Amino acid sequence: MAKDLTQLKNELFEETDGNKFARLKDKLIRTLGADALPVLIAYTKEGKLLHWRNFLLTDILNLVNEGDAAYADYFSWAVTQPGLAYWSVDGLLKTKGDAAYEQLTSVALDEAQAQEVRAKAIKSLAVHSRQPFDRSLPADPGHWKKEQLRLDEVIAWQQSGFPKGEGYVAPAVHPSLQRPVTDLEKAAAKLEKKLKKEREKRQDPASPSNWLTIADAADMDAIQQRWKLPEAYLNFLRNYSPLNVFIDSRKFFQGLHLYGAKELISRQDGYSFNPVKNQPIADWPPQYVVIADAGGDPYCIDLNSPGAAVYTSMHGTGKWEFELYADSFIKFLQQLA
Repeated sequence: MAKDLTQLKNELFEETDGNKFARLKDKLIRTLGADALPVLIAYTKEGKLLHWRNFLLTDILNLVNEGDAAYADYFSWAVTQPGLAYWSVDGLLKTKGDAAYEQLTSVALDEAQAQEVRAKAIKSLAVHSRQPFDRSLPADPGHWKKEQLRLDEVIAWQQSGFPKGEGYVAPAVHPSLQRPVTDLEKAAAKLEKKLKKEREKRQDPASPSNWLTIADAADMDAIQQRWKLPEAYLNFLRNYSPLNVFIDSRKFFQGLHLYGAKELISRQDGYSFNPVKNQPIADWPPQYVVIADAGGDPYCIDLNSPGAAVYTSMHGTGKWEFELYADSFIKFLQQLA
């Protein structure tokens, strides 16, 4: 194996073509597994292809075992290097656990650090410590703004000795999702099973996605003041309001965003309402309320349809030409599920 390691290492270090490098790197990992770590780590320090030094960090993270202190010093060094710091934050937590808090707090508070690295440090510290520094912020800390870094809270946490937090409570869901009886309940419960599989793949407790939740009463009041919704859709929103729901399927090649009660009114902007002029858009059929979109193509319930028939149209064609997609909202839900 030593001979294989030396040979693969030489090939990797001598390669100058990015695509060939990627194939060699994958071959190295397939052949040697965790034994490839010394080579990958050496490349992050001395390799010719500078962009690959950073990219290799994700492979290194996957190969290092939780709590493996042998690599703690490497990540302690890497987190100080501009090109390596971002993913090294997670490596430091993976190898040192709570003992990494002091160094990563320093990273978060260091104004000389890149904005995205400071945000990454705060996000990863929040996840590991169950402190809510990341509440209501994008799951990707690369999208955080400087004013969203909760530095005062991080400092207070540091001064308190880095206590563990309580984490986040899962969104409230209606009990009928577990014991469905009506057609609406059964359709919602079936969709919930599909969404649960997505949540099990990836979920950020600070910004939960793919949930059907009990709607906020104030949101429902605002909606009912604006529209008289068909009963089926009204009950769906009230009891199973989508929270950051994204349906990824072959039916929707760009995926479908299913709106919840909190966003339903604002999501009409650009379709039935012009937010710049603060007035309705004249060529939009007033009986249609947009409840979802697939790549910008609207899916609307018909307010005049007792069963809440769903219509859709392509956007960007110069005019709206709607066609029936499902003759009731319940059938629409069944298709999504």
